[in-house]
Amino acid sequence: MTSTTGPALAITPRGTLTGARTLPSETAPLVLLHAFPLDHRMWEPAAGALVDLPLLLVDLPGAGMSPVVEPTLAAAAEALADSLAAWGASRWVVAGVSMGGYVAMALARSHPDPVAGLALIDTKAAADDDAARVSRHEVARRVLAENSVGAVIGMAEALVGPSSGASRPELVAQVREWIASGDAAGIAWAEAAMASRPDSSGTLRGLRCPATVIVGDEDQLSPPAVARQMAGAIPGATLNVVAQAGHLSPVEQPEQVAAALRDLYGKALARA
Repeated sequence: MTSTTGPALAITPRGTLTGARTLPSETAPLVLLHAFPLDHRMWEPAAGALVDLPLLLVDLPGAGMSPVVEPTLAAAAEALADSLAAWGASRWVVAGVSMGGYVAMALARSHPDPVAGLALIDTKAAADDDAARVSRHEVARRVLAENSVGAVIGMAEALVGPSSGASRPELVAQVREWIASGDAAGIAWAEAAMASRPDSSGTLRGLRCPATVIVGDEDQLSPPAVARQMAGAIPGATLNVVAQAGHLSPVEQPEQVAAALRDLYGKALARA
């Protein structure tokens, strides 16, 4: 593994690592990467169902307490690899939601050997088309000009599935609160990084570690049909469709997602 020391990302230990500052010897953590425009807090519900596993909840660049880096997902992956190495991790099982999935794929591309298992959740392998890239750059310009995250507050309703939105309005309010606590520079970083991301289809075909693709059955941003294509491209991958969940399946149905991650983690350790 080659990596250059860069800005450290904020990492919150949970599960058996709660309160830890470094990893016990030979521990392979389950590394949880959040969606845009959120931070590590979106993983707390699922982490509560995985208390017997070594968990590291990461704030990606510009989110939570993490600094921004060069606005590319490759730079984010390098910062993540450096930060995990600083924790003493030499092997990782990585789970990423939406933008977190983009970073997870970038990490698998640049550091394939330490990735012992990969979960891609409510995400996609395809790059943005021209219209999406233009939109992302416009949002980045707007949040910086206004020094406000107002341009993305309305995403809360799109991120949460219709079933959750109808039965649990407090969940939509929670997601909105998480978004509102973000930083304009961090939002701009993420939009620029996602706009420049490459197509990761080749990365999926080249994976040789245990992998699972997880998707909410009501996800309209990265729908189940996209997840099926991704799972079909990964050798030996499993597909988990989460009932009554939208784009934030770990928040909406944490028990279902936790069960899929527990299964993946077991497979990854069995391959060690």
